[in-house]
Amino acid sequence: MPDPLETTAPDRVPVRRALLSVSDKTGLAELAQALHDAGTELISTGGTAKAISDAGLPVIAVESITGFPEMMDGRVKTLDPHLFAGILGVRDLDTHATAAAEHGIGWIDLVVVNLYPFEATVAKPDVSLAAAIENIDIGGPSLIRAAAKNHGYAGILTDPAQYPAVIEELKTSGDGSLGIVTRRNLALQAYATTARYDAAISGFLQDQEEFDGSQLPLGHPCGHPASGGRVPFPAQFSRGYVRDRTLRYGENPHQRGAYYRRAGAPAHLLGGVEQLHGKELSFNNLLDLEASRAIAREFDEPAAVIVKHNNPCGAAIGDSSLQAFQRALACDPVSAFGGIVTLTRPVDLAAAEALSKLFVEVLFAPAFDDDALALLSEKPNVRLLTGDDAALKGLERLDVRSVAGGVLVQDTDEVQIDPATMSVSTKALPTDAQWRDMLFAWRVMRHVKSNAIVYAKDGATVGIGAGQMSRVDSARIAAEKAAEHGLDLTGAAMASDAFFPFPDGLEIGLQAGVTAVIQPGGSMRDELSIEAADKAGATMVFTGRRHFRH
Repeated sequence: MPDPLETTAPDRVPVRRALLSVSDKTGLAELAQALHDAGTELISTGGTAKAISDAGLPVIAVESITGFPEMMDGRVKTLDPHLFAGILGVRDLDTHATAAAEHGIGWIDLVVVNLYPFEATVAKPDVSLAAAIENIDIGGPSLIRAAAKNHGYAGILTDPAQYPAVIEELKTSGDGSLGIVTRRNLALQAYATTARYDAAISGFLQDQEEFDGSQLPLGHPCGHPASGGRVPFPAQFSRGYVRDRTLRYGENPHQRGAYYRRAGAPAHLLGGVEQLHGKELSFNNLLDLEASRAIAREFDEPAAVIVKHNNPCGAAIGDSSLQAFQRALACDPVSAFGGIVTLTRPVDLAAAEALSKLFVEVLFAPAFDDDALALLSEKPNVRLLTGDDAALKGLERLDVRSVAGGVLVQDTDEVQIDPATMSVSTKALPTDAQWRDMLFAWRVMRHVKSNAIVYAKDGATVGIGAGQMSRVDSARIAAEKAAEHGLDLTGAAMASDAFFPFPDGLEIGLQAGVTAVIQPGGSMRDELSIEAADKAGATMVFTGRRHFRH
């Protein structure tokens, strides 16, 4: 037996009545004019109605349809069966048509709604919880979902960017109608809009202390599994994202790619970033830009970070951008070719002259002197970016990675480095200079793919071993690269992202000249590593924290 609601939607629907209620009034006058010219009756609310009237167009106030005035500061205005029945009715069903006639309901063929600016509100750094909640739209999402559900008979516009194409179709259709393909595509975009909007609300509230759920028992469906403080892992994990741009391709040319920013976030990777020169950014550029800027944010001093394939191949601090770059480059000038460079201080002409001698994919700095920008702009393939990284510090508390059919979610690895929580395990105590180099190496090492070994000396990396299946290989590769580039490891510090299960990896560093070692500790055979360090006269610090990075 066929479903009584199964009908064949018409190919085209003449738009004879439209309901408009928008927060963003961009393009509203042009759309209203096009609808009026097509013979459409305009129904509208509050400020939207005023804007249409101010444009010199006739408009019917929504309260004349509902029989109720807008009330409660506009919280209640469109939640009424006269409107929803007019949107949701299946025009080809006699029962629906009879009910509409009996209750004086007119069909609504187009709904134009964009929502209260919740995302823009919560993106403000000092937004209050009350202000955020007041900007949660109720009637808007309901109208959107109603029109999207009944797209067989009604169109739904949710974004001013959609208006020009719809205006053109109204004009060229001959009868002011919208086709089924258009209505389906608009419905798809409408559901994406409400999904993103709700996800932005959910994500914001999950980040608020008042909604932490930590007092609920473990296993409670509304609570967070708590251990040692608030952990934002709700039973349902929702985050809304908005496409910022499409990319030429993904990681490889046969893959599609796009960059999405989180809806409602106060900042994001490309937020506030100005591209001064060069080609459009690629998928791999963005991955490496994120990695290099994250390392650079570890340092308050003038610093330079060079990243290649998501791993640093050099990092250093110095008295200037030039000195920091030169010292970072010395770590591995071969791998630096085609890399991403981030500087924490403006680029002057001297730094630009040094940078211009290296092929760089992307150069990010807080500013460029005019003569430096002119010189670097002579290189056609370098992308020059400028911006302020302050807004990104501590921004994202969750690390989300996709797996087949799901995501893995964890806290970001942003624990503060505090020497007071570390312990010296050897007879030799660290000097102030050794502490500085160990902590420098530790800061960089946290951003190196596991297994990770970093050698550092005088505030610069002098050897990096990344992404090896064996920690011994990482230690060996880092030492070999230092020797290859003429860097002396005598007196250097060595950082490891996890403990040494045997002393063999440690011994490679000690034999190369390392005199200070920083590592998590915690191996069943720590005593063997301590014995090896003591035998070499080196100092070794245990941090008690591992920093795997897969």
